[in-house]
Amino acid sequence: MSTVSFFATVQDGIQLVEKRMRAQADEKDHSDLSAALDHLLASGGKRIRPTLVFLVGHMLGAPEDKLVTLGAAVEMLHTATLVHDDLIDGSLLRRGTPTLNARWSPAATVLTGDFLFARAAKLAAEADHLPLMKGFAETLAVIVSGELTQLFTARGSISFDNYYQRIYAKTASLFEMSTRSAAMVSPASEDVIEAIRLFGYELGITFQIMDDVLDFTGDQAAVGKPVGSDLLQGLVTLPALYYLENHPEDDDVRLLKDGGWGNRDRMERLVQSIRMSDSIQQAVGEARQRVDRALALIDQFHPSVEKSALAELALYIVDRNF
Repeated sequence: MSTVSFFATVQDGIQLVEKRMRAQADEKDHSDLSAALDHLLASGGKRIRPTLVFLVGHMLGAPEDKLVTLGAAVEMLHTATLVHDDLIDGSLLRRGTPTLNARWSPAATVLTGDFLFARAAKLAAEADHLPLMKGFAETLAVIVSGELTQLFTARGSISFDNYYQRIYAKTASLFEMSTRSAAMVSPASEDVIEAIRLFGYELGITFQIMDDVLDFTGDQAAVGKPVGSDLLQGLVTLPALYYLENHPEDDDVRLLKDGGWGNRDRMERLVQSIRMSDSIQQAVGEARQRVDRALALIDQFHPSVEKSALAELALYIVDRNF
């Protein structure tokens, strides 16, 4: 099964999700909101989170209408976080397309992100499942708390624990909610729901680890930001953590430990050292171990097209190059 075909298995559902998302802003709200949402949806994105919702839900027998609602809710929430992330980071491009804050004022961008958060919550409520709504609210709180941590305390932090907490908040929490919510609206036992939650958690951690690897190894045009941009901003990710652990004698490592990430020349040199080291493969190796754990979690389910697609999606996440 190719990466195209496993996405294609849920393409009809994804189209319904995008239609549902576009319906959240119409002319009676504000014409500019409709234009902004159209711009955000047209800018691309793999729709991995709603794909997970559909694949898990179809595998477990969930009602299609609830999967469309959940898929739209999680993708709307994801889109809202990107709007605010781009503004916080000052990013003018995402996937080669101008960001919303490149076109609008900071105030208008913040308010648009707020609107999307509110609509995402409304969609989650339409699933008419109280525990799911609670989980959605908790996930939103985790994401925002993680952004605040990254903004105020994460820069210069050289800690594996801090890193895993940060990427859980940034990425894995929404993957986890996507898989868990689909299982919650299915005729599934608590044990199955927990296994599916952990499956989403492992995929989300893997996804962010590979993002952090690509920050060092990816093509700048494809990734959409300078090589090593996280480290240049003082954010120490997994490849850097492994390098720091393996090369404590490196003078640039000592500088980073002393809060010297503001020295751009030294940090660019450290980025190149990491790129040339085996720390990259260590990080990839950890990502592959997590994918193996994720695959073991779904091994209990009967063979099906959806189970195979979930396995292929897991492998795609760890093998992608952009």
